[in-house]
Amino acid sequence: MSHRQYLIQSSDIQNLNARLISVALSKDEMDWHSTFHTHHFTELFFVVNGKGSFLFREESYPIQEGDFVVIPPYVEHTEQSIPGTSLEYYVIGVDGLSFHSDGRQPGVQLFMSFRNDPFIASIFSQMLYEMKQDKYGSEQICQNLLEILILRMIRRENIVPIVMDSARITKECAHIKEYLDTNYAETITLDSLTRLTHMNKYYLVHSFTKYTGYSPIQYLNMCRMRMACSLLTTSDFSISSIASLVGFSSQSYFAQAFRKSYGISPIKYRKEHTTQKS
Repeated sequence: MSHRQYLIQSSDIQNLNARLISVALSKDEMDWHSTFHTHHFTELFFVVNGKGSFLFREESYPIQEGDFVVIPPYVEHTEQSIPGTSLEYYVIGVDGLSFHSDGRQPGVQLFMSFRNDPFIASIFSQMLYEMKQDKYGSEQICQNLLEILILRMIRRENIVPIVMDSARITKECAHIKEYLDTNYAETITLDSLTRLTHMNKYYLVHSFTKYTGYSPIQYLNMCRMRMACSLLTTSDFSISSIASLVGFSSQSYFAQAFRKSYGISPIKYRKEHTTQKS
């Protein structure tokens, strides 16, 4: 008789904070019209049978049995079967968590292959079975299976889970607002903000708009315009200097943006407000 005992050691794995929203098994019977759509949660997409394409607005990827796609929140996407075949796939909705892969920009879709790993397919199958049975403990079993799936993803592909809870979103939005208020004169893009916060670009825009009433770029332009108005009325800097000081690459672009915001040119604004002060 042989006996080998393995002791359970304490783990420093962070709480994943992933909440299972839905589990579905779908099959394209050639009667489904592929249309672009988004979700406010992360989707985990796993191909069971068939071949097709996974499409984003500017990209298309071939997919087949065993392929695994992670779709971040608010990313437009759809899928299509290759003529003569029928895609069959599992789709899981996960709230509270997104993923980032080393070497890739945060907030973009991730592709993996589990063609030689039947355990992954069995996880999806067991989750669907439990949801259909709807017995005592089914939801908890599915939640535990989801965490196992995520840990296998992290182990296999070296991806980083990013918690997307509401408290963190509020904190990140406040951080973005403070950053824009202070650094408006710098070159700032949505890509640079995603690198700053590690948030999905689309999730960032949606959350910040909900938080402030304006998109990040709209808010950035408002910051620049407020400072431009102050400089126009309290300094004798040239229009070109003011454009540069508030973050515009050229005087003409600044003048165009200023007129769009206030309906008059920077020169006329300065003249009118200087006259009013006099």
